[in-house]
Order: sequence, then C-alpha cells, then structure tokens
Amino acid sequence: MEIIISNSSGVPIYEQIKEQIKSKIVSNELKENELLPSIRTMAKDLRCSVITTKNAYEELVKEGYLKNVPSKGFYVAKVNKDVALEEQMNRIEDLIDQAITIAKMNHVSQKTLMEIFNLLYEEDK
Repeated sequence: MEIIISNSSGVPIYEQIKEQIKSKIVSNELKENELLPSIRTMAKDLRCSVITTKNAYEELVKEGYLKNVPSKGFYVAKVNKDVALEEQMNRIEDLIDQAITIAKMNHVSQKTLMEIFNLLYEEDK
C-alpha cells in the first residue's frame, strides 16, 4: 500500500497516514475486510515511529474505517461510502475556503488562484 508522508507539510505524520488510508477506503482501493499491514510493518515501510502508525490505526478504528481483530490485525471495516465521501467533501471545502481566505488577504486574484488550482490538480495525473 502506497502512502506518502511529508515531514515538511505541517500536518502530523499520523494524520497524513490516517487521511491517506481513509481516502483509499472511500475510493474502494482498499476493500471491506482487507487486511492492512501490521503496525510495525507500516512503520518500517514509512520510516516512522510505531507509535505514529498505531495512533493513525487507532483513530481509523474510532472513526469506523478499520476494525481491530486481536492477534490477527487491522481490517477495513464496512463503511457507508456516501457518508465517508461527504466527510471528505467537507474537508476539501474547508481547505479551499482557507486557501481563498489567504488569497484574498494577499490580494491574489481569482484568476491567479484558479490557475494555481488547475496547475496543482493536473500535476497529479
């Protein structure tokens, strides 16, 4: 499972892991009852602390995206995809709202902001 973390993003690593796993579940890249890598394996692969990975997995359990089967590991839980997608859409709207606020405070035009948005959106293809 590919997860990319950034030490310079300002977002805690456990949050980056959590959000990327959540995104993979919502997009059905990770399917219901699919076994995730162990906490230790994930930490080793990402070169981060076991505690960091444990925190991400535990948050995902609390939010209903994963289930922990003792002595077996963490599995993708049955998730209401519509509710999960709506949650992600709300998060996107919040981030875009923050970007717009910063742009307005710095007198960045809507045209320039849209150019930046389009460049960044196309960059991942």
